[in-house]
Amino acid sequence: MSLRRALALAACGLAGGSVLFSAVAVGKQPARGGDAEPRSGGSASAVPPAAAAPPGLLLLPPAGASCPAAPGWIERPAGTGGYWDSNWDRREPLALINLKKKNEETGEEELASRLNHCKAKATRHIFLIRHSQYNLHGLSDKDRTLTPLGREQAELTGQRLASLGLKFDQIIYSSMTRATETTEIISKHLPGVKKISTDLLREGAPIEPDPPVSHWKPEAVYYEDGARIEAAFRNFIHRADAKQEEDSYEIFVCHANVIRYIVCRALQFPPEGWLRMSLNNGSITHLVIRPNGRVALRMLGDTGFMPPEKITRT
Repeated sequence: MSLRRALALAACGLAGGSVLFSAVAVGKQPARGGDAEPRSGGSASAVPPAAAAPPGLLLLPPAGASCPAAPGWIERPAGTGGYWDSNWDRREPLALINLKKKNEETGEEELASRLNHCKAKATRHIFLIRHSQYNLHGLSDKDRTLTPLGREQAELTGQRLASLGLKFDQIIYSSMTRATETTEIISKHLPGVKKISTDLLREGAPIEPDPPVSHWKPEAVYYEDGARIEAAFRNFIHRADAKQEEDSYEIFVCHANVIRYIVCRALQFPPEGWLRMSLNNGSITHLVIRPNGRVALRMLGDTGFMPPEKITRT
């Protein structure tokens, strides 16, 4: 098979049946007459003559050529903004107003003023903290208390958060013992910050991971835990309310599975990939949600503020 034919077939595999480019540069070709013509005994499906192509260019197969289907990211139409769903939190201004409602006096929608009334103005900073090391041998949740090292880790995390010099608005934490104890230690370094406990942030299996893992769980576990953890995401992770005037800084103390799932959902990554990340005990993950709904990940599982001998992942 000639080099030109091999490259044509390779390009076919990339294009997936749709012509992404009209030609591919392949460098200087051998100077022999009609080198793109079929060889003696060649089939009718051989690459067409290259007379119409400038020297050094290789024509891709015609649009009707038989090629494997292209991945979705290749076939996505240009100009669609890629993967991002701007109304991911259902708080896009257009989604918050009734377009059929008319002004009672003039009959006009006054759309611009109503949209402006629904627009977020502030940025939300979400700090997701994984609980510290705890007793793995406890028979029930109340027995799974922090270890002495875990308490040291929580102190270090609290010190780190305090050193940021931010005005934290609240600490929302999982009602499980290890998260509650972590919160109590952290809050000593952030006096005056209100604390709210919730069952939504309790640990669980959010969704069956891909690739699958050996420690299999029955589908019912994902079905039950997943609905609750998704509810936590929808309740807590969204752009600021339109009434919020200033940027907010909120701390959520919870669990590795919950945090990893939230990160995937917030960044609109496949949520099945949550288990591909690892988080240390007492680590800090920082998400930023802008008024326009854009989300950025500033930190993922940061424990750089801890001495190496204090870092664990259990």
